[in-house]
Amino acid sequence: MAIQNSTHPIGPSISTRGLLEAAADEVWSPYMCHQTFDGADAAQLSAEHGQQPRVHSTDALCCGTFGELLQGQLPADSLPGDPHFLVTMPIALFARAHFMPISGTRSVTVYPSHKVKAKRLAENLVIALGASGGILLLQSELPEGKGLASSSADLVATARSIACCFKRSVRTSLIEKLMAEIEPSDGVMYPGVVAYQQRACSLLSFLGQMPPLAIVGSDEGGTVETVDYDQRRGEISASYRAEYHQLLECARIAIPQGDTAAIGRIATTSALLHQERAPKEHLNSMLKASEATDALGVIVAHSGTMIGILLDRMAADFPRKLRSALAHISRFDNSPKIYLTMTGCR
Repeated sequence: MAIQNSTHPIGPSISTRGLLEAAADEVWSPYMCHQTFDGADAAQLSAEHGQQPRVHSTDALCCGTFGELLQGQLPADSLPGDPHFLVTMPIALFARAHFMPISGTRSVTVYPSHKVKAKRLAENLVIALGASGGILLLQSELPEGKGLASSSADLVATARSIACCFKRSVRTSLIEKLMAEIEPSDGVMYPGVVAYQQRACSLLSFLGQMPPLAIVGSDEGGTVETVDYDQRRGEISASYRAEYHQLLECARIAIPQGDTAAIGRIATTSALLHQERAPKEHLNSMLKASEATDALGVIVAHSGTMIGILLDRMAADFPRKLRSALAHISRFDNSPKIYLTMTGCR
């Protein structure tokens, strides 16, 4: 997996144009109205792509991520701030938010009422915008506490809904600032795959679009609370940090090239490296199933309960491999589920 003599910097590598192009992609653009990036604004985005944002309601969505393609720590002196990072695996399951303003109030009432993190972000955002509070309705296809970014997706969908409601451009950096005050984030506010500093809620690199993959996933049960997990996890050795650096360099190359075999190796290696820190009961069984299926590899929710087998949806023998993966997983999980990656067109 190692890449020798790499010239890529570890630190932030952010292309505003790349983000603009991804945000205008027909797959991602329906979710990106009124969300902008530092170094660009909504007028620039509209001018470059010849259209104004089409806002039909204050409904807004944000996708989840199946765990992480990669998660770990980089060498301590390699980048500013916290060395913890992850690489997202966006999937086509969504959190939806609908905001209804009520003049004369800055408070927000949220339904369901246990979504207190979304309530906090909503109230802080309307204050930052000088707007009124109101009622926030949340609905999600993402189960909570499983490692599918349900909480982060709620927060991003909330911010997007409020921005749409007041027809205000809200910078991604403001969303990240408000999220950082609440909990670590999964980086799902970006239109594609990113390397992300989850504790600081800060972008490391925009990596591009994930190729069309399927994940045959299994839930090992229970739940993991993001803040609790983040506070109790320990540090990683220098040798492991060097390996995570190499894996990130591999991801920088593999994702833009659509190299599905390399993506599978990265995911599997990260799952194995993380096993001693947060073990998955069925990792060995999933590795055997992946090998028997001739799949790309295994992916895990590093701070969750999910584990899955990665398959290339464009492969000629995909239907056979899908049936095989389902049959193998059904031996220890009678209700495996299939997840599809979010894949841009450009």
